[in-house]
Amino acid sequence: MSDEFDRKAWMGLLARAPAADLDRLWARAGFAPEHSYLRPPEVGGVMVRGRAGATGAPFNLGEMTVTRCALRLADGAVGHGYVQGRGKQHAVQAAMVDALMQGPQAKEVRAAVLEPLAEAEASRRAARTAKAAATKVDFFTMVRGED
Repeated sequence: MSDEFDRKAWMGLLARAPAADLDRLWARAGFAPEHSYLRPPEVGGVMVRGRAGATGAPFNLGEMTVTRCALRLADGAVGHGYVQGRGKQHAVQAAMVDALMQGPQAKEVRAAVLEPLAEAEASRRAARTAKAAATKVDFFTMVRGED
């Protein structure tokens, strides 16, 4: 993982990470920062928009359930977590990681949580790409010799 791993990147990684993976890494790392909720984890819905052909006019595709959380650590760092689904624990852990990444423990959090999540995501992506490549069909036209 590059040193340019910014907040946008880690927030996206935390949102895409399977809740079980984040929970396992969080428990193994043993981080237990004192915190207070600015917004306790809550489940809601968002409208997902799409575009026909990725370039057409936007349209409302449907609703998706999301869970969000905002908290403040004892040192004043504020963290936010937004995840797909109804995973309140997932949202809290994502917010904790976000807050810790803004403080002096960022290096430890990156090594214990974010780097393993990024590696697992890269493995899943490579496996999906390999599976798709195995189904690729190359169409070609043979020249028949007739004009």
